[in-house]
Amino acid sequence: MTQSENQGAPYSLLGELAQMKTTEPPPLHLWHPEHVSDIDIEVKADGTWYHEGAPIKRQRLVRLFSTVMRLEPDGHYYLVTPVEKCRIQVEQAPFVAILMSVVGSGEAQVLRFTTNVADQVSADAEHPITVEQGPDGTLVPFVEVRDGLRARLARSVYYQLMDLLSVEQVDGEAWYGVWSSGAFFAFQRATEVEDTDA
Repeated sequence: MTQSENQGAPYSLLGELAQMKTTEPPPLHLWHPEHVSDIDIEVKADGTWYHEGAPIKRQRLVRLFSTVMRLEPDGHYYLVTPVEKCRIQVEQAPFVAILMSVVGSGEAQVLRFTTNVADQVSADAEHPITVEQGPDGTLVPFVEVRDGLRARLARSVYYQLMDLLSVEQVDGEAWYGVWSSGAFFAFQRATEVEDTDA
């Protein structure tokens, strides 16, 4: 099916999802529909969802779609229902972490994130915080929400996270990073930061 043939897909998908009478997370791991198509939906780096170039303003619709998003081994993102799988485009990460709460301190602290689609996740070994270098050389942090789907940290959350940085030894080298749920997430070698400040 081409994109033009699939223009009504967001709302047909919504109709399928509306028939689900449960508040539990959908069992995406059980859904392997044969019908696969492309749909003109893109998630921009700021977390805004677009359909055919126009922002989707119905937050309930965005939230619903986010619950059926799956990252597959081919590296593409799909919206999945029991009968259909639609490939979408994601510019950077599908979600944005817009809030962070901190419980405890030091190695015992727990960092809990809330995304723009109302998911909540505590950073731990299964939901790591990772960083990538942006085009301008700055570090861009992410937290894994579920099954490979990540949330980019909003700027305010990024600054909040930077206030929690500590230096720890990792494989004999000093790294800047943060603690959460008993795990240390290393961001940058201390020597790299010193070279930058020199």
